[in-house]
Amino acid sequence: MTLLSLTDVSVRYGRLTAVRGVSFSVAENEILFVTGPNGAGKSSLMRAIAGVTHCAAGKITLDGRDITAEKPENIARMGFSMVPEGREVFGSLTVEENLMVGTGMHGGAKRGRIADELASVYDTFPILKERRNGQAGLLSGGQQQMLVIGRALMTQPRLIAIDEPSLGLAPNITDQVYERLIALRAERGLTLLIVEQSSTRAVMVGGRMLLMRGGQIVLDGDARALGNSEAIQAAYFGYEDH
Repeated sequence: MTLLSLTDVSVRYGRLTAVRGVSFSVAENEILFVTGPNGAGKSSLMRAIAGVTHCAAGKITLDGRDITAEKPENIARMGFSMVPEGREVFGSLTVEENLMVGTGMHGGAKRGRIADELASVYDTFPILKERRNGQAGLLSGGQQQMLVIGRALMTQPRLIAIDEPSLGLAPNITDQVYERLIALRAERGLTLLIVEQSSTRAVMVGGRMLLMRGGQIVLDGDARALGNSEAIQAAYFGYEDH
């Protein structure tokens, strides 16, 4: 079943076109990596899906509903949650206060349900429970990444989009973050849309991979199969593969 669909989506900033006529779909419970060099349009694409950036053209649907012109908060209530690049924790708030921010998307949620979600996040990321009363700004980079993923989970999403989850993290910490993400997908039936500049992580994890360059999709296929081909290097650096 298709959960997210984009048709001829373009994003412009003045005269600059960041995303050019992009079309793809994401199936329920799929892992889809979006990779490509700096300036490829990956983050602009994620912001357009989240409703943060206006689409200059095209159509985006979530679970069959047109969300192209929807407000970000409405898209979030429909089950889409985005973890932005750079983590963006509220540094002066405690870890638990950061997590509780996510509950605002479901104003009618009962206290018991919120408590259950909080307990689930703490089960997934035990370090957050240990540090729950400490300032979020004092967490390590890896712990902050876990915090923003946990905050996204508090919105009870069906699809989580994560922009550069490995940015600035040591490889072993990145491994831990991805282990949690894959486990969450299995436990909750989540769909994962992950932006990474390098294709390496996509090849390691598996799933499907799109490679963007110049605002367009230049490759689309099985991550591990593409990772072992010369075509991905040609597409990434923009030269012809002969």
